[in-house]
Amino acid sequence: MAELEGKLALVTGASRGIGRAIAYEFAKEGADVIINFRGSEDKAKELAQEIEKLGKKAYLAKFDVSDFEEVKKNIKKIEDNIGNINILVNNAGITRDTLFLRMKEDDWDKVLKTNLYSVFYVTQAVLPMMMKERWGRIINISSVVAFTGNPGQTNYAAAKAGIIGFTKALALEVAGRNITVNVVAPGYIETDMTANLPDKVKNAFIEGIPLKRPGTPEEVAYLVSFLASQKANYITGCVFHINGGLYRT
Repeated sequence: MAELEGKLALVTGASRGIGRAIAYEFAKEGADVIINFRGSEDKAKELAQEIEKLGKKAYLAKFDVSDFEEVKKNIKKIEDNIGNINILVNNAGITRDTLFLRMKEDDWDKVLKTNLYSVFYVTQAVLPMMMKERWGRIINISSVVAFTGNPGQTNYAAAKAGIIGFTKALALEVAGRNITVNVVAPGYIETDMTANLPDKVKNAFIEGIPLKRPGTPEEVAYLVSFLASQKANYITGCVFHINGGLYRT
Protein backbone atom coordinates (compact mmCIF):
# COMPACT_ATOMS: atom_id res chain seq x y z
CA MET A 1 0.00 0.00 0.00
CA ALA A 2 1.18 3.54 -0.74
CA GLU A 3 2.67 5.37 2.23
CA LEU A 4 -0.01 8.09 2.40
CA GLU A 5 -3.08 6.10 1.39
CA GLY A 6 -6.24 7.40 3.06
CA LYS A 7 -4.69 10.73 4.10
CA LEU A 8 -5.87 14.22 3.18
CA ALA A 9 -3.07 16.75 2.68
CA LEU A 10 -3.17 20.53 2.40
CA VAL A 11 -0.23 22.20 0.65
CA THR A 12 -0.13 26.00 0.67
CA GLY A 13 1.29 27.76 -2.37
CA ALA A 14 0.89 24.52 -4.29
CA SER A 15 0.34 25.75 -7.84
CA ARG A 16 4.04 26.19 -8.68
CA GLY A 17 7.57 25.20 -7.78
CA ILE A 18 8.29 23.25 -4.61
CA GLY A 19 4.65 23.28 -3.50
CA ARG A 20 3.49 21.79 -6.78
CA ALA A 21 6.10 19.02 -6.58
CA ILE A 22 5.09 18.21 -3.00
CA ALA A 23 1.39 18.01 -3.86
CA TYR A 24 2.08 15.70 -6.79
CA GLU A 25 4.40 13.46 -4.77
CA PHE A 26 1.78 13.16 -2.04
CA ALA A 27 -0.75 11.99 -4.64
CA LYS A 28 1.75 9.46 -5.99
CA GLU A 29 2.04 8.13 -2.44
CA GLY A 30 -1.74 7.76 -2.13
CA ALA A 31 -2.98 10.97 -0.51
CA ASP A 32 -5.85 13.15 -1.67
CA VAL A 33 -4.58 16.72 -1.97
CA ILE A 34 -5.95 20.18 -1.34
CA ILE A 35 -4.15 22.62 -3.64
CA ASN A 36 -4.00 26.07 -2.08
CA PHE A 37 -3.14 29.00 -4.34
CA ARG A 38 -3.78 32.71 -4.60
CA GLY A 39 -3.04 33.82 -8.15
CA SER A 40 -2.00 30.98 -10.46
CA GLU A 41 -5.41 29.40 -11.05
CA ASP A 42 -4.54 27.87 -14.43
CA LYS A 43 -1.46 26.19 -12.95
CA ALA A 44 -3.51 24.92 -10.00
CA LYS A 45 -6.10 23.42 -12.35
CA GLU A 46 -3.38 21.73 -14.41
CA LEU A 47 -1.94 20.19 -11.24
CA ALA A 48 -5.38 18.98 -10.16
CA GLN A 49 -5.82 17.22 -13.51
CA GLU A 50 -2.42 15.55 -13.16
CA ILE A 51 -3.29 14.33 -9.66
CA GLU A 52 -6.65 12.98 -10.81
CA LYS A 53 -4.87 11.01 -13.55
CA LEU A 54 -3.14 9.18 -10.71
CA GLY A 55 -6.54 8.14 -9.38
CA LYS A 56 -6.49 10.51 -6.42
CA LYS A 57 -8.78 13.41 -5.53
CA ALA A 58 -7.58 16.98 -5.93
CA TYR A 59 -9.39 19.97 -4.47
CA LEU A 60 -8.73 23.61 -5.40
CA ALA A 61 -8.62 26.02 -2.47
CA LYS A 62 -8.10 29.61 -3.56
CA PHE A 63 -7.40 31.82 -0.56
CA ASP A 64 -4.78 34.24 0.72
CA VAL A 65 -2.78 32.62 3.53
CA SER A 66 -1.74 36.05 4.82
CA ASP A 67 -5.36 36.91 5.72
CA PHE A 68 -6.38 35.21 8.98
CA GLU A 69 -10.13 35.59 8.51
CA GLU A 70 -9.91 34.22 4.97
CA VAL A 71 -7.84 31.29 6.21
CA LYS A 72 -10.29 30.40 8.99
CA LYS A 73 -13.29 30.63 6.67
CA ASN A 74 -11.73 28.40 4.01
CA ILE A 75 -10.32 25.80 6.39
CA LYS A 76 -13.77 25.50 7.99
CA LYS A 77 -15.25 25.00 4.51
CA ILE A 78 -12.72 22.24 3.83
CA GLU A 79 -13.50 20.53 7.13
CA ASP A 80 -17.25 20.66 6.51
CA ASN A 81 -17.23 19.63 2.85
CA ILE A 82 -14.16 17.44 2.36
CA GLY A 83 -13.00 16.13 5.72
CA ASN A 84 -10.25 16.35 8.29
CA ILE A 85 -6.81 17.43 7.12
CA ASN A 86 -4.15 14.93 8.24
CA ILE A 87 -1.05 16.48 6.65
CA LEU A 88 -0.23 20.18 6.39
CA VAL A 89 2.66 21.66 4.44
CA ASN A 90 3.17 25.37 5.03
CA ASN A 91 4.99 26.22 1.82
CA ALA A 92 3.56 29.54 0.58
CA GLY A 93 6.15 32.27 0.28
CA ILE A 94 7.14 35.46 -1.51
CA THR A 95 10.21 37.66 -1.80
CA ARG A 96 10.56 41.43 -1.80
CA ASP A 97 14.32 41.73 -2.01
CA THR A 98 16.20 44.98 -1.46
CA LEU A 99 19.05 46.23 0.72
CA PHE A 100 17.91 46.91 4.26
CA LEU A 101 18.37 50.69 4.18
CA ARG A 102 16.16 50.84 1.09
CA MET A 103 13.55 48.44 2.42
CA LYS A 104 10.07 49.90 2.79
CA GLU A 105 7.77 48.93 5.61
CA ASP A 106 5.43 47.35 3.06
CA ASP A 107 8.28 45.12 1.79
CA TRP A 108 8.83 43.92 5.36
CA ASP A 109 5.16 43.48 6.21
CA LYS A 110 4.17 41.55 3.08
CA VAL A 111 7.02 39.06 3.39
CA LEU A 112 6.46 38.49 7.12
CA LYS A 113 2.70 38.11 6.67
CA THR A 114 2.94 35.66 3.76
CA ASN A 115 5.98 33.67 4.87
CA LEU A 116 5.66 33.60 8.67
CA TYR A 117 2.27 34.81 9.88
CA SER A 118 0.61 32.42 7.44
CA VAL A 119 2.26 29.49 9.22
CA PHE A 120 0.54 30.58 12.43
CA TYR A 121 -2.78 31.27 10.67
CA VAL A 122 -3.06 28.01 8.73
CA THR A 123 -1.64 25.77 11.45
CA GLN A 124 -3.97 27.15 14.11
CA ALA A 125 -6.96 26.57 11.82
CA VAL A 126 -5.93 23.01 10.91
CA LEU A 127 -4.51 21.75 14.21
CA PRO A 128 -7.85 21.03 15.99
CA MET A 129 -8.64 18.39 13.33
CA MET A 130 -5.33 16.64 14.01
CA MET A 131 -5.78 16.91 17.77
CA LYS A 132 -9.21 15.27 17.47
CA GLU A 133 -7.84 12.39 15.39
CA ARG A 134 -4.70 12.10 17.56
CA TRP A 135 -2.51 11.98 14.46
CA GLY A 136 -1.01 14.58 12.19
CA ARG A 137 1.96 15.79 10.21
CA ILE A 138 2.98 19.44 9.95
CA ILE A 139 5.93 20.25 7.69
CA ASN A 140 7.06 23.84 7.41
CA ILE A 141 9.22 25.00 4.51
CA SER A 142 12.01 27.33 5.62
CA SER A 143 15.23 28.15 3.75
CA VAL A 144 18.99 27.90 3.97
CA VAL A 145 18.88 31.70 4.17
CA ALA A 146 17.51 31.39 7.71
CA PHE A 147 20.92 29.99 8.68
CA THR A 148 23.34 31.79 6.37
CA GLY A 149 21.63 35.13 5.76
CA ASN A 150 21.71 36.77 2.34
CA PRO A 151 22.26 40.41 1.36
CA GLY A 152 19.00 42.07 0.37
CA GLN A 153 16.86 39.51 2.18
CA THR A 154 16.59 40.66 5.81
CA ASN A 155 12.81 40.34 5.60
CA TYR A 156 12.90 36.87 3.99
CA ALA A 157 15.62 35.58 6.33
CA ALA A 158 13.76 36.85 9.40
CA ALA A 159 10.54 35.13 8.30
CA LYS A 160 12.23 31.84 7.47
CA ALA A 161 14.18 31.88 10.75
CA GLY A 162 10.96 32.53 12.66
CA ILE A 163 9.48 29.35 11.19
CA ILE A 164 12.22 27.32 12.88
CA GLY A 165 11.50 28.63 16.38
CA PHE A 166 7.77 28.20 15.80
CA THR A 167 8.28 24.58 14.75
CA LYS A 168 10.46 23.60 17.70
CA ALA A 169 8.01 25.06 20.21
CA LEU A 170 4.87 23.62 18.62
CA ALA A 171 6.46 20.18 18.32
CA LEU A 172 6.74 20.04 22.12
CA GLU A 173 3.11 21.11 22.59
CA VAL A 174 1.51 18.51 20.33
CA ALA A 175 3.77 15.46 20.60
CA GLY A 176 1.43 13.88 23.14
CA ARG A 177 -1.29 13.75 20.45
CA ASN A 178 0.94 11.88 18.00
CA ILE A 179 1.40 14.98 15.85
CA THR A 180 4.86 15.69 14.48
CA VAL A 181 6.13 19.11 13.40
CA ASN A 182 9.29 19.47 11.33
CA VAL A 183 11.12 21.92 9.08
CA VAL A 184 12.59 21.40 5.63
CA ALA A 185 15.12 24.07 4.69
CA PRO A 186 15.93 24.02 0.96
CA GLY A 187 18.96 25.67 -0.56
CA TYR A 188 19.15 26.85 -4.16
CA ILE A 189 16.30 25.05 -5.96
CA GLU A 190 15.26 25.50 -9.61
CA THR A 191 11.88 27.27 -9.40
CA ASP A 192 10.09 30.23 -10.96
CA MET A 193 11.43 32.34 -8.09
CA THR A 194 15.08 31.52 -8.85
CA ALA A 195 14.59 31.53 -12.64
CA ASN A 196 14.39 35.33 -12.58
CA LEU A 197 17.85 35.72 -11.05
CA PRO A 198 20.59 37.09 -13.34
CA ASP A 199 22.95 34.43 -14.72
CA LYS A 200 25.86 35.98 -12.80
CA VAL A 201 24.01 35.50 -9.52
CA LYS A 202 22.95 31.95 -10.43
CA ASN A 203 26.51 30.98 -11.34
CA ALA A 204 27.82 32.42 -8.09
CA PHE A 205 25.28 30.34 -6.14
CA ILE A 206 26.20 27.15 -8.00
CA GLU A 207 29.92 27.76 -7.51
CA GLY A 208 29.35 27.71 -3.74
CA ILE A 209 27.44 24.39 -3.80
CA PRO A 210 29.70 21.35 -3.31
CA LEU A 211 27.48 19.25 -5.62
CA LYS A 212 27.83 22.00 -8.26
CA ARG A 213 24.20 22.13 -9.28
CA PRO A 214 20.87 23.48 -8.05
CA GLY A 215 18.36 21.11 -6.53
CA THR A 216 15.02 20.24 -8.08
CA PRO A 217 11.57 20.69 -6.55
CA GLU A 218 11.08 16.92 -6.81
CA GLU A 219 14.11 16.28 -4.59
CA VAL A 220 12.58 18.49 -1.91
CA ALA A 221 9.23 16.74 -2.36
CA TYR A 222 10.78 13.31 -1.70
CA LEU A 223 12.04 14.50 1.68
CA VAL A 224 8.73 16.13 2.61
CA SER A 225 6.84 12.98 1.59
CA PHE A 226 9.07 10.89 3.86
CA LEU A 227 8.38 13.21 6.82
CA ALA A 228 4.64 12.91 6.15
CA SER A 229 4.78 9.11 6.20
CA GLN A 230 4.60 6.51 8.96
CA LYS A 231 8.33 5.95 8.46
CA ALA A 232 8.93 9.29 10.20
CA ASN A 233 6.85 8.49 13.30
CA TYR A 234 9.74 9.17 15.70
CA ILE A 235 10.93 12.45 14.15
CA THR A 236 9.67 15.78 15.46
CA GLY A 237 11.00 19.27 16.17
CA CYS A 238 13.81 18.80 13.65
CA VAL A 239 15.27 20.81 10.78
CA PHE A 240 16.22 18.98 7.58
CA HIS A 241 18.67 20.70 5.24
CA ILE A 242 18.54 19.92 1.52
CA ASN A 243 21.07 22.14 -0.21
CA GLY A 244 23.75 20.09 -1.97
CA GLY A 245 26.22 20.74 0.83
CA LEU A 246 25.93 24.54 0.69
CA TYR A 247 25.22 24.65 4.44
CA ARG A 248 26.18 21.81 6.78
CA THR A 249 25.36 21.16 10.43
